[in-house]
Amino acid sequence: MRTDTGQVFKLEDYRSPNYRIPETRLAFDLQPEQTTVVSELVIERADDAPAGAPLVLDGDGLDLVALEINGEPLGANAYEATPDRLEIHALPKERSFRLKVTTRIDPSANQALMGLYRSSGVYTTQCEAEGFRRITYYLDRPDILSVYRVRLEADKATAPLLLSNGNPIEAGDLPSGRHFAVWDDPHPKPSYLFALVAGDLGVVTDEFVTMSGRKVALGIHVEKGKEPRAAYAMDALKRSMKWDEEVFGREYDLDVFNIVAVSDFNMGAMENKGLNIFNDKYVLADEETATDADFANIEAIIAHEYFHNWTGNRITCRDWFQLCLKEGLTVYRDHEFSADQRSRAVKRIAEVRTLKAHQFPEDQGPLAHPVRPRRYREINNFYTATVYEKGSEVVRMIRTILGADAFRAGMDLYFDRHDGDAATIEDFLAVFEEVSGRDLSQFALWYHQAGTPNVSVKASHNAATGELVLDIEQSSPPTPGESRKRLMHIPLAFGLVGPDGRDMVWETVEGAAVEHGVLHIRKRRHHVRFTGIAERPRLSLNRGFSAPVTLSVEEKPEDRAFLARHDGDLYSRWQALNGLMTDAVIEASKQLRDGRTASFAAEIPDLCGAIATDDRFEEAYRALALALPSEADVAREIGSNIDPDAILAARNGLIETIATANAAAFAALYDRLADHERFSPDAASAGRRSLRNVLLDYLAAGSGSPGRAAAQYRDAGNMTDRSAALAVLVMRHADSSETKAALADFETRFGSDPLVMDKWFQIQAAAPGAGALATVKALTEHPGFSIANPNRVRSLIGTFSSANQTGFHRADGEGYRFFAGIVLAVEQRNPQVAARLATGLRSWRSLEPRRKASAREALLRIAGTENLSPDLRDIVERTLA
Repeated sequence: MRTDTGQVFKLEDYRSPNYRIPETRLAFDLQPEQTTVVSELVIERADDAPAGAPLVLDGDGLDLVALEINGEPLGANAYEATPDRLEIHALPKERSFRLKVTTRIDPSANQALMGLYRSSGVYTTQCEAEGFRRITYYLDRPDILSVYRVRLEADKATAPLLLSNGNPIEAGDLPSGRHFAVWDDPHPKPSYLFALVAGDLGVVTDEFVTMSGRKVALGIHVEKGKEPRAAYAMDALKRSMKWDEEVFGREYDLDVFNIVAVSDFNMGAMENKGLNIFNDKYVLADEETATDADFANIEAIIAHEYFHNWTGNRITCRDWFQLCLKEGLTVYRDHEFSADQRSRAVKRIAEVRTLKAHQFPEDQGPLAHPVRPRRYREINNFYTATVYEKGSEVVRMIRTILGADAFRAGMDLYFDRHDGDAATIEDFLAVFEEVSGRDLSQFALWYHQAGTPNVSVKASHNAATGELVLDIEQSSPPTPGESRKRLMHIPLAFGLVGPDGRDMVWETVEGAAVEHGVLHIRKRRHHVRFTGIAERPRLSLNRGFSAPVTLSVEEKPEDRAFLARHDGDLYSRWQALNGLMTDAVIEASKQLRDGRTASFAAEIPDLCGAIATDDRFEEAYRALALALPSEADVAREIGSNIDPDAILAARNGLIETIATANAAAFAALYDRLADHERFSPDAASAGRRSLRNVLLDYLAAGSGSPGRAAAQYRDAGNMTDRSAALAVLVMRHADSSETKAALADFETRFGSDPLVMDKWFQIQAAAPGAGALATVKALTEHPGFSIANPNRVRSLIGTFSSANQTGFHRADGEGYRFFAGIVLAVEQRNPQVAARLATGLRSWRSLEPRRKASAREALLRIAGTENLSPDLRDIVERTLA
């Protein structure tokens, strides 16, 4: 495994390759511990290649067996080979020649789960970002596009299923109980999209007829016996294919589409052309084993990977600096799909909560980077919320600025112009400039500049003249490597809400461009004057979260409360209430740190009671409105000198205050929402369960009794209600006999199902309290936990470090010391998972001094470890910088 960490890759250093590989043929003799790979490549010298330039191919831990050019073996002095690099000096004079490379690898020993590995008896590949070089020597970069023909050979008894990219063209039996299959992919693709799967799996089949009338055979391959749990994934796939035709005009282009679900996988899923490989948690679901959130995630991720067929596969990225071109764009597409399938307002709030929980802290800390990074040492560490979630927001802003019709025209031109290309951000923006006639050069800073801009707003109203003046200023804090920031183009959707709760209409506006309810902020300061505003309005700003910014608005709490009751934009109404709750918890935490008693105004409990019982709103929306900001959300808003214990105590105090004030109404609504119908994962049914389970938490906090939660656990007919009840018991009544009985019962029921047991680990890892660390330590010794399995590690250790603020950030530093040890143990097997875990300490500088010192000590311990992988060293050194 590579341990070199010195090379820094820079965007400005990009050079087109000296050689290309238009054709790739691969032959795999699959053996558990000694797989032989034969690659036959057509190599073409680029017209502008320097004379005598050697052919340098990437490798990673490879064993070279043989090397031929045009059928002739190469002498030892014609090349230099190491496990990580193959350089060939003696090349034919012809522009094109054939290179045959034979390598040998050990799939069973590959615990990093990159390249070709064998786990649970199944051969699987994961080649993004640079895993293909762990299979054979190759020009392993996104701008090398090649057509692939792949021959797989394996033992038929243990691997009756042989899959690769493209269409199947040949198969048959071989001597000694072996068999083979040949796959052909006619669409040129980069090596990171190569895939193969070989094993003994069950399958669910179906068919999709495209808009041009072609029949596509669909297959979802899962562990035998779990086929019924793939039904929802198949339904989501067919809906995704239809939606992409209707909304973006994109038709699928092969005869088959396969999905394979595996239990050992570093990522959520991978979009390999025609052969998507999934973490099984994003495929398997039924009412007994999966929650409504699981069903929603399956729907979104199935769609995301399918949508990559055009935004990622047919059009790929020129280099890894353009990663957001496929990921951010495809996240936008899957968000739009989910919004159309479910509730647009609810989906938008969920998207913003995710962005603020993961991307905003990234922007505010040492790991901040632009949506398109300018440099990296380890590309695996840039599969971040900034690339994915903020990248999606940038695409959304383009649509906001241009309008729906121009946006669709730009996407159509992008698909037509760049099909079969390895494209750049500049290529993407150019099509929108062309169809709209707009200059997007200032807007492009959203791709090039790190950090979250802040927009501050001061308002003054003159009743005598009917004028409203907004003084608006934008600013961006410094981020690593960027001390001075340039001015952004910020599209700020807004409304002026009058005393009657309706949006007011103005006569004229000057000082900034306003189009279709969007105020375009382009300068550092805008003095915006509206006329015809007879009464003072309340400002509803950044409606629908039209721009990923923070807002600093001079307003009174009663203005926010008014918007929480009357704003016509559902996102802004939610944001107003959520902001009131956040401010209340922050103020109460200050009171507690000062030794005072926390107090809360009556307005918030009144608002919560009103929205909970307001049947004009769908239940899913009411559930989101009632959910308090998390402890991490509150900490992010405080920004520095954070005391997690004070935040938890203040947040619990507000929950109890709301619960006490609304006890009767919440209990009546909880009873009314009881679901007596057959389980369905549809949005309306999921929304009812969501609201009922939010109410359950309030009722448990207010009553002090575990009885209601224990009864729901006992009577639950689905995993959503069962796991929600268990979480309430563990969170609110950890030491009760009812909680201990429920935990034991859950383990007995589901102990043989690792995905369901992940929920059991998560629920306990998230529970605050003095015993949290001891609980997590004990669970690492549980038979169902495996440090070698990414899902198990994320469920227990990832949850502890990200969702248990008081347990992880213990004042004595023991949480950090335990965490550092786990990260180092995981790193020995899987550097990627270890590096992602380590980001749990990215906000260490925001803690109060004692915790800050302990967190730094843990980071230094990791950094001081010898032979650290490039993945982990990169994260830790940037976090400490």
